[in-house]
Parts: sequence; C-alpha cells; structure tokens
Amino acid sequence: MNNMLTREDFNQYEDKEFFLEILKNKIDKKVLDEIVEKVKYEKELLQLQAELVNLQQWVAKHKKRVCVIFEGRDAAGKGGAIRRFAEHLNPRSMRIVALTKPTDVEKGQWYFRRYIKALPNPGEIVLFDRSWYNRAVVEPVMGFCNDEEYNKFMVQVPEFEHMLYEDGVEIVKFWFSISKDEQVKRFDARLQNPLKRWKFSEVDKEGQRLWDKYTFYKEQMFSKTHTTFSPWIIIKTNEKRKARLESIRYVLSRFDYDGKGKSNTTILPDPNIVQRYHRMVKQIDN
Repeated sequence: MNNMLTREDFNQYEDKEFFLEILKNKIDKKVLDEIVEKVKYEKELLQLQAELVNLQQWVAKHKKRVCVIFEGRDAAGKGGAIRRFAEHLNPRSMRIVALTKPTDVEKGQWYFRRYIKALPNPGEIVLFDRSWYNRAVVEPVMGFCNDEEYNKFMVQVPEFEHMLYEDGVEIVKFWFSISKDEQVKRFDARLQNPLKRWKFSEVDKEGQRLWDKYTFYKEQMFSKTHTTFSPWIIIKTNEKRKARLESIRYVLSRFDYDGKGKSNTTILPDPNIVQRYHRMVKQIDN
C-alpha cells in the first residue's frame, strides 16, 4: 500500500471513476485487482440469485420437482456452491439434504430408500450435498461397502434414475472437479482456520493418499451412470467463484421459467468451466 486511505477519500465513493483513481494510486495493483474482481463477482452472483428466485417461483407455480445433486472430491467447493444457490430462496419450497451415515435399521433397508424420502415434493427444489452416489465412489474407496453392494448399486442406479425421470423429477447431477494440488491448498487453509478446522476429517486425509483409487471409481461411475436422461455435468472448481456462478447458470439454462433473463446477465454457462461428461474430455482431477 502506497498511502493510507483517508475519510476524505471514502467520501468520494459516489464518483466511481474518481474513487477508482484514488484506489489505483494508494493500493497495490494486485490487491486492487482482487477487490475489483470480487465486486464484479458479487454483482453477478446477485443477478443470478435473482434468476434463481424466478426459477423457484415457477417451480412452485407449476408443481415441478427439481433435484440438484452436488458430488465431487473433498474440498471441491460443493458446500460453498450450495450456500450461494440457497441464499435467497424461500425455505418453504427449498431444502438442502446432507444425510449422515446410515443407521443400523437403514443398513438393512433397500439402499435408495432413505434418499427417496428426501426427494422433492411437487413445487420444491432439493439440493443434495452428496447423494446416493456415495456408494459409487466414497464407500468402495474407503471400504464402507462390499463388492456385492457396490455392484448391485451400479446396476440399479440407472434404472432408479430412469424411473424418477419418467415420473417427472428433474435431476441435475454435478461433479465438482478439483486438481490434487488445489485440494492440498484448501486442506491446509482449513487446518489453519479455527472456524473451518471441523471440515477436515480422517476421510479427507485418506482422500489424498487414495487419490488414484478415487479416480478409478469416479471413472467407473461416469461410464455406467452417465445417461441421456440423467447426464453428468462436470464443473471445474479450481476457481471457486467461477464454479459457483457457472453451476448456477447451468441450472438456470435447463428450464424455461417465467421472467428468464430479466436480470441482465448471461444465463448460458461457460463451456470452459461447465462440460457434459465425455470419455475424451480431460478432467483436472484425474
């Protein structure tokens, strides 16, 4: 910083161009670029959240059932994206579902049963912070299920999702893709922040050690559960802010709701950030 900002400087904030010149002269360029970038992000986020409100009103009016699934490696930014999705939505017709590990009773039931109970009712949007796809990646990697349970799931899940599709449930399946180096940085940041330390668990530690095993099961999941009626949408999340904005844009682009596009920002997702799964597409978390 070249000089301290004064009260008189801040009194100039209504003249945006003049105030920006003051900032350029008194603040390090890198810091200023970050400030400007964050202001642009916050403005764009609010515009997209306004679109989400319109979408929710349309969903409620027409009794649609919308289910958005957030999957991905640990620290990929799923929770942060979900918070931005939900921030301004009416909680009466929106739920966030983050199920804990199954009880002994649930372990004896059909695997999908506890997820079925959490599916959206007519007029409702449900955001799944992890989903039935725990059994496709996390559980086999960590040894939380056996081969028979895993194989049965992989056979049943396309049929399960096809039944939901035929019944009118709109499913969006996101995979938040993060590179190994970026995951390490975020783990380190969590450990240094006492307010975020609770997010780091033994499973997270194992995730780094078992990175290649995660990759194997992730690819198995894509190849066997990516369908025309329920495709996987990959979001590159090394840049958190872009991932949040573009995942919202993708959901908005899926529906023809009333007032679509009135927020004066694009609702078409960036193909450099959002990609439909394809075997030949290179992923950053391989």
